[in-house]
Amino acid sequence: MAFLGLFACGNKNRFQIDTDKNRVEMTIKRFDKDLIQLDTLNLASSVELLQKKYPQFLSLFIENMTNSEINDRDTIGKILTDFVNYPLVQDVNQHVLDKFSDISGVENELSDAFTYIHHYFPNLTLPEIYFYVSGLNVPMLMNADRSILGVGTDFYLGADFEPYKELVYDYMLQNMESDRLPIDIVSAVIFSNFQFDSQENRLLDNMIFKGKVLYLISVFMPNRTANEIVGYTLEQAKWAETHEKEIWRAIIAQKDLFSSDQHLIRKYMQEAPFTAPISQDSPGCLGEWIGLRIVEKYMSKNKDVTLLQLMKTNNYQEILQNSEY
Repeated sequence: MAFLGLFACGNKNRFQIDTDKNRVEMTIKRFDKDLIQLDTLNLASSVELLQKKYPQFLSLFIENMTNSEINDRDTIGKILTDFVNYPLVQDVNQHVLDKFSDISGVENELSDAFTYIHHYFPNLTLPEIYFYVSGLNVPMLMNADRSILGVGTDFYLGADFEPYKELVYDYMLQNMESDRLPIDIVSAVIFSNFQFDSQENRLLDNMIFKGKVLYLISVFMPNRTANEIVGYTLEQAKWAETHEKEIWRAIIAQKDLFSSDQHLIRKYMQEAPFTAPISQDSPGCLGEWIGLRIVEKYMSKNKDVTLLQLMKTNNYQEILQNSEY
């Protein structure tokens, strides 16, 4: 499978570090398990325990569930009781307990990635990570100062989880596997710390900004292939590589690259069954994939550029030109 050569990380080896040194140990806080096991027969004491164990996250969780701030313990208890007794939530909860009974592998991969982040960006906010269940309503939560990141474990129960089939499109299922969860966490941390900066907001700008984020993820998670990071299956990655030149030619010929038409940009960048301006046979998000390819070429051609310089550079046309893509 020669196409996998495209997804090798050879030119990223200069960023490799020893993650055993100055290691950032990540321990995920299991709000999901504690909420699932809520003792509704001793509700007052159970809610009190939750408030003591998760004082900040419980408030964030309740606020997102109700769109209001609620501090009254009895009211919180009724909300949580109704929530855990809801039939869909009960089904979800049992699957969460089974699927995420052992999260040591997730914690180890995140510890490696957070060690990389702290090494290259020591001033970045590294949040505490909480797992929660939302009844398939909210995939992630983050507080205002980015010190807390909550992840809905009920969104990673596997493509064959029956309730998903009534709630999401088929093309979304491939990224609802537990193996995807660490990548999404690292992606959320990067996106929360680096804002998209473009006055023109063209397709090119969006592609390269997302490409920079994906490149960082590939550095911080060196054991992951690029198709995993982009969210492609091997077949989708093979299609993208096989047709890479044609994709680029089409973007140029259709004069899409410098377009600021947001509807068009969404067709290239958002999750979809295919990338409409290119082909119905294509995978979605080809704008992200090409953006990553451009940034990979740029960093390969400009070996003196640091990761910090890459993220601070918002002259997207200059990155394209210096990539020689």
